[in-house]
Amino acid sequence: MEADPPPETDPRPRVRVAGRVMQHRAMGKLCFMSLRDHSGDLQISCSKAQMEAAQFKLASKIDYGDIVVAEGPMGVTKRGEICVWADAFQVHGKSLAPPPEKFHGLADPEMRARRRHVDMYANPDTMRVFTTRSRLVGAIRTFMQGREFLEVETPMMHPVAGGAAARPFVTHHNTLDMELFMRIAPELYLKRLLVGGMPRVFEINRNFRNEGISRRHNPEFTMMEAYQAFGDRESVLELTETLLRHLAVDIVQSPTTTWGDHEVDWTATFDRVSYADLFQRGLGCDMRDEAAVRAAAASRGVDGADNRDHWLLVDALFGDYAESALDPCRPTFVVDFPSSVSPLARPREDDATLAWRSELFVCGMELGNFYTELNDPDIQRRYFTDQLDGIDEETAAFRSMDEDFLDALMVGMPPAGGMGIGIDRIVMLMTGATSIRDVILFPLLRPEGEG
Repeated sequence: MEADPPPETDPRPRVRVAGRVMQHRAMGKLCFMSLRDHSGDLQISCSKAQMEAAQFKLASKIDYGDIVVAEGPMGVTKRGEICVWADAFQVHGKSLAPPPEKFHGLADPEMRARRRHVDMYANPDTMRVFTTRSRLVGAIRTFMQGREFLEVETPMMHPVAGGAAARPFVTHHNTLDMELFMRIAPELYLKRLLVGGMPRVFEINRNFRNEGISRRHNPEFTMMEAYQAFGDRESVLELTETLLRHLAVDIVQSPTTTWGDHEVDWTATFDRVSYADLFQRGLGCDMRDEAAVRAAAASRGVDGADNRDHWLLVDALFGDYAESALDPCRPTFVVDFPSSVSPLARPREDDATLAWRSELFVCGMELGNFYTELNDPDIQRRYFTDQLDGIDEETAAFRSMDEDFLDALMVGMPPAGGMGIGIDRIVMLMTGATSIRDVILFPLLRPEGEG
């Protein structure tokens, strides 16, 4: 082996690098290790002849998981791998916990979520997902600001529980001695800003629903809501399609993404289908035919098929049976929802039983809601009243009329387009993560050791 050139004549670039030790091999007067940081892995070679004795001894005895700094010339090994030929070595953080299994990392899904700090360095794909998430959120913010939307912040604790039939988290303000509800959605506050004169607003917000947990649902989740004065459903559908295409092509840098067995082409024009047509396709009957709808519900064992409100029964059947008729690989806007299940959307002028409302579905997941907003205070009060009358007693205990919002509508809100889109689900689709827990840094879990 040729002797290394003296430091003063060495043509190789000199670098100083830091990372966590992922592999280590000592061979007498040489030791090799692999360091990892957010950008990937790097090989380090330490030679006893080129390093102070104490530092070489330290490098030879290092443990997996330790955080170290190495300095020396950078070159390429005979195998073509980039390597730092270290002549200085220091330990900057000692790992006292046992590391994950060397080759398979941290594999158990629950343990990965519970020990995210280990999961991130042990599994490079986890770091990729959360780095991509951060870039996506930043890109969404930049995109909206480029469209002249103002980013705002609204309260996370509400005096009135919103969110229709969604069950809220309840808390108590000691000083004011009042019951408050964790935000289910910021919608009514954002609309009040339109009343006040802000023409375009958006908020990337944390919302809370005291409901079930699944691969697609988490009680604490992130959404973006946006409202555009003198816009309508069509303007926010165009905004959404353009935004998602931009995220895929310019941020993820792939016109197609894979989720499970599905490949989604974000550059193709998003499909459209009416709620009524999709209901017919999935259930085999007209959604306006009460007898046929009740028969369809009864044959499928739906609770309350005989006495539930017709349109609520239609909506329950739609969620369980019609949505699955969509092409999972084709982003699709389902348009013209029934007005009775769309209390914040403007009714269609040609058919008041339908609303200017749409939902976007991709890979079987609902990704967002889009409205031409209702700005008539009298109709809004009637819809709120009907909504309160139609919910069960347990949920009704948390509900009351939002008089402050109705007062704002009385002042006068311009016609508007509004949208709410799930950030967590966007990240899932853009990164291929099939569980929402894999795109939330610290999802809520039971205490360790409980069922």
